[in-house]
Amino acid sequence: MEELIEYILQFGNLNEQQIELIRKKATEIELRKNEYFSEAGKVPKQIGFVVKGVIRICYYNNNGEEITKYFIDENRLVVDYPNFEANMESSDYLQAVTECKLIVFSRQGWEELYKTINDWDKIVTKAVQKAFQQHLERRSALVSEDATTRYLSFIEKFPTLSNRVPQAYIASYLGITRFSLSRIRKNIR
Repeated sequence: MEELIEYILQFGNLNEQQIELIRKKATEIELRKNEYFSEAGKVPKQIGFVVKGVIRICYYNNNGEEITKYFIDENRLVVDYPNFEANMESSDYLQAVTECKLIVFSRQGWEELYKTINDWDKIVTKAVQKAFQQHLERRSALVSEDATTRYLSFIEKFPTLSNRVPQAYIASYLGITRFSLSRIRKNIR
C-alpha cells in the first residue's frame, strides 16, 4: 500500500485523514498469469496500481491477430481510463503477463475519493497525464525506427521486461514477427 501512497503523493499533497481514506477504499488483489484485469466488450469496473508483476494491453485486429499495445509494470496505474471514466465498453484487454499483485479501487470507491478529497481531481489528472506521456514516449520512437533499433529501444525503456514477458508479446508490441525478433536477439548478443 505504501507504494501507492508514494505514487499518489508525487501529484499532490494529502493529509493523514485523506491517506487513511485512500487505504480504506483500496483492496489488494492477485491475478494469475493470463488472467484479465479488464476485458474488451465490457465496461472497466476498477482502477488498479501494479505492486508486483506485468500487465499488457492488447486487442484483436481485423484479421483476428492479437496485438500488444503496451506493457504496464510495477508502480504504475492500470486502467482503460477513458472508458472507465465514460462508463463505456472497452475495446482492449488488460491481461496479466506474470503473476500480479495489484491495489484496486472499485468505481464506487473511486467516486467517493472524488467527493471527499479536495483536489483529488487535480491529482488524478496529473497521474493520468503522466501515464499517457510515458505511453507516448515509449511508443512514438517505434514508428520511425527499424526493427533492431526498436528492440534496442524496448530494452532501454523496459529494462526488466525482456526476461519477464513472452517473446511473442514483445514481437507483437514491436510490430515484427517472432522469427525476426529471434534473429535480432541472436545478432546483438
